[in-house]
Amino acid sequence: MLGYVLDEVFMDHHAPSGHPERPARAVAARDAILATGLVAIGRHVAVRAPSDAELMAVHDGQHIERLAKLVAGNDGWVDPDTYFSKGSWRAATLAVGATCELASQALSGEITRGLAVVRPPGHHATRDRAMGFCLLNNVAAAAAAARAAGAARVAIVDWDVHHGNGTQDIFWQDPTVMYLSVHQYPYYPGTGAPTETGGATAPGATVNVGLPAGAGDTDYAAVAAHIFAPALREFRPDLILISAGFDAFVHDPIAGMTVSAAGFATLAAIMRSVADEVCQGRIIAVLEGGYDLEGVGSGMAAVTNVFMHTAPSVSVAHELPILGGVRAAMDATASAHAPWAQWAKRWPSAKSVA
Repeated sequence: MLGYVLDEVFMDHHAPSGHPERPARAVAARDAILATGLVAIGRHVAVRAPSDAELMAVHDGQHIERLAKLVAGNDGWVDPDTYFSKGSWRAATLAVGATCELASQALSGEITRGLAVVRPPGHHATRDRAMGFCLLNNVAAAAAAARAAGAARVAIVDWDVHHGNGTQDIFWQDPTVMYLSVHQYPYYPGTGAPTETGGATAPGATVNVGLPAGAGDTDYAAVAAHIFAPALREFRPDLILISAGFDAFVHDPIAGMTVSAAGFATLAAIMRSVADEVCQGRIIAVLEGGYDLEGVGSGMAAVTNVFMHTAPSVSVAHELPILGGVRAAMDATASAHAPWAQWAKRWPSAKSVA
């Protein structure tokens, strides 16, 4: 069963004029998903408020109190990038509750796969800081909720064009949550180097692949198939969460990648294949960034179609790319993880082909 979250409340996070993180993003994603026929076969999951425990599993309690006082019912800015409007606090908290609910239902068997069109996005929000358009960390809260619901291990795959520094920060010392990110590097927020592999109590639980600008479909597919999939098979999570940003889209106005809708479909197919293999198909995609409306809509539709239908066969060439520094980026990640990860020790040493 495929569960999905679509709700008008996420349009109530009103953007200042000209801000790229605007309600039209959720409208584009919603309309594209509805056009796939999801409603006829999926299960609508109602939004709900998060519990205090769900919020404080990933955010400092005093920070939540301060942020709520600042944001709830008000208009303003947390920082030069991150705005809020009168409806933002309700939207942000319901985004957390909705993603937690999807994760809990996946663990209980009510759904197997899930999709959440929520905003504001979340992956830059740290335990005690809102930033980068993000107020609360939706996917991190969902991972913690899954652990509370009985998951021994949870994996978060982040393909947003920006590194999810907040998610990494929250789980830096937690060996039960693996965070894997492929992102444009160096780029905002400046984190995500391959040597960032987890804290002293969680070595190897953070996997970063920082790609150069210009990387496209085959490059992202290579990372998913040759870095992420082996790492996930070794980690064997009980649930895979995807921070599904679509700002690596070729026409996105604030990034420099060249991924197409077909490329996002391939990423989703590879991750679904791994989920079918290691965690009984349990996988949930949660909207993060993406600021070209065509990119958000076509990307979310591509993921939806992969999740809706019979598991696709995935064919990814074994040859590795050499575009710019893509191979070097993958080599650096494998090298950083070689001291403790078998997948990294098996990393191909053969030369790439054009």
